[in-house]
Amino acid sequence: MNRPITALFAALEALLVGGLGIGVLLVPLTALWAFQYDLQIGWPVFYRVAADAWLLGHGVDIRFVLDARVAGALGLPAAGTPFVVGIGALGGALLTAVLAARTGARLSRTEHPVLGALAAVGCFAVLAFLVVLTAGTTAAQPSRWQGVLLPTAVFAGGAAAGWLLRRRSSPDQSPAGRRLPRIPIVVREAVRIGLGAGASILAVAAVAVAALLVVRYSTVISLYESLQAGPLGGAALTVAQLALLPDLVIWAAAWLVGPGFALGAGSSVSPLGTSVGPVPALPILGAVPPGDFAWGFLGLLVPVVIAFVLGSLLRQRVDRALLLPPSLGALAAVGGGAGAAAGLALAVAAAGASGAAGPGRLSQVGADPLLVGLLAAVEVAIGATLGLLAARRREPAGEPFRGSLHEEALR
Repeated sequence: MNRPITALFAALEALLVGGLGIGVLLVPLTALWAFQYDLQIGWPVFYRVAADAWLLGHGVDIRFVLDARVAGALGLPAAGTPFVVGIGALGGALLTAVLAARTGARLSRTEHPVLGALAAVGCFAVLAFLVVLTAGTTAAQPSRWQGVLLPTAVFAGGAAAGWLLRRRSSPDQSPAGRRLPRIPIVVREAVRIGLGAGASILAVAAVAVAALLVVRYSTVISLYESLQAGPLGGAALTVAQLALLPDLVIWAAAWLVGPGFALGAGSSVSPLGTSVGPVPALPILGAVPPGDFAWGFLGLLVPVVIAFVLGSLLRQRVDRALLLPPSLGALAAVGGGAGAAAGLALAVAAAGASGAAGPGRLSQVGADPLLVGLLAAVEVAIGATLGLLAARRREPAGEPFRGSLHEEALR
């Protein structure tokens, strides 16, 4: 394709990514407007709710000002004063990132990938700007600069990840691809172990959340029935909870790492026990287990075991990268780098899934990103270092590391 067509298709795909993200929220709300409210409320109200939810899903702060009647109905002491909701319902950001990764992968196969990427990111930024302009009301006002910057950053990051993954599977032999700086091999292996450990911790956390939803299914259903939202209202509520599901997975990962998470000021859900006060009647929160756990501290072993296994499996790659039989200091450096990568990744995830979720005590919801990152770094570093030390070198004796550096550099 020539340049204008590449730019046009990239811009259209960016519009499709943003439109799908808003449409997933707007469709059930429109059905609610048409069938449950009998068109008696203006449709723009439901559009603004969908737009605010889409922005909130990308981490945009929204300032709410509730009138006295609504504040009294909520029963929260601080609901009558303006408050900011800043916790991200990360399902929206995850959907944007996944779709953007597909866009980046497709653009990497075109003759003008840089032009296509600029057109796609620019078009998505314009779309985000229009959403911010049309979403704000006196009752709910999103931050305008965050509303443009954060969704665009998520889209650009997802597109870049898709382009890099595509380039890894099909190495770019163009002059532009050869000019890209190469990461030192040892650093790359440390980052590989660390990011693999972080992803594995999140995977175990996702399994734990799924198991809790199954075990506490009756509590979740009871909360659904208590809300009496009706079929369409229940469908809209389910979509909203699906957007919050990645947050629950990250909170479960923080539980496995050790600090746990909070569901309001003064509350704590950690391996040592659960202590929460009144929380919003979201059915998905019924999966939070009550009480103390006699063996909850065993969850702290999960990051260490995961890092140990990954360190053992990737020891051979580290040996090849170092060319010589690695010393204790070299293996400790790789393990420390892996811990730093895992800690940074989990800290960023915890920061996105934490923040203010309402007035009063709900101003503190989620995990402490700094504490999660520090403990994850220590646990993964210990596990990865022990795994690297415990694994035996698999290279045949007499043929250590011949030509491996040159092969890795060309790879």
